[in-house]
Amino acid sequence: MDSKQRSNYVTSIADNHLILGQRLGELCGHGPNLETDIALTNIALDLFGQTRSYYQYAAQLDDAFASEDAVAFLRKEHEYHNVLLVEQPNTHFGFVIGRQFLFDAYHLLLLEQLQYSADATLAAIAQKAIKEVRYHQRFSSDWLKRLGDGTEKSRKKMQEAIDALWRYTDELFEMTPIDQLAVDAGIGVDLHALRPMYYQKISEVLEEATLVLPETNYFQKGGKQGRHTEHMGYLLADLQYMQRTYPNMDW
Repeated sequence: MDSKQRSNYVTSIADNHLILGQRLGELCGHGPNLETDIALTNIALDLFGQTRSYYQYAAQLDDAFASEDAVAFLRKEHEYHNVLLVEQPNTHFGFVIGRQFLFDAYHLLLLEQLQYSADATLAAIAQKAIKEVRYHQRFSSDWLKRLGDGTEKSRKKMQEAIDALWRYTDELFEMTPIDQLAVDAGIGVDLHALRPMYYQKISEVLEEATLVLPETNYFQKGGKQGRHTEHMGYLLADLQYMQRTYPNMDW
C-alpha cells in the first residue's frame, strides 16, 4: 500500500467526522435546552479535533495536499467519501439523535479495532479518540431511550427518525478497494466483521427504547464512491465558503 493509497484510506475515515461535525455545528444555539446544546457542540468539536488529526496525517502522506486545511476545504463534492448517513439534515431533534446513535455505534466499534493498527499514527489517533466516542455513544443512546420510552409524541418522532435513517446503515460496512488494501496491509479494519456486533448493539438499545427495528432489504449507498445526496452540496457551500472566498487566508 503506497503513501497515496494510505492517505486515501485516512481521509475516507475522517470525512465522516468532518461532515457529521458540520451538521452538529449547525445546531449550536438551537438545542432543546442549554445542557444538550452544549453537549452537541462539544461532540462536534470532538469530531473536528479527530478530523484534524487524520487530515494532518493525510497531508503528510500525499504531496497533493499542502495542509489539513486543503484536505478539508479544497476538495470537490465527489472527492469526499463519507457515508450518506452523516450528511442527512437536521430535520428535527429525533433525527439528530437517531443519526448520531446509528453512527456512534459504528464509530466506537471501528476505533476499538483501529487502535491495534500496524500504522502507529492511526493507532495513536484511535486510542486518543476512543474515550470521546464512548461518551458520544452514551449520550446518543441515553437520549434515544428517553425519547423512545417517553411520551407518545416523542416515541412517534424517534421511530420516524430510525425508520428514515435505517436505509443508510448498511453502507457503513461496505468495503471499498482502498479499505481492502488497508486490511491486507495490516493497517485497516475489516468492516464486514463489525456488522454483526453493530446490529446486535443497535437491537439491544432499540428494545430498551421500546422502538421497533426496521425491516427492509433496501439500503441506499454511494457516498463512499463520491456519489452523495442533494444535501451534500449545500453543506459544503457553507463549510468551504471562507476558504474559497479568501484563498490561502491565515486564521
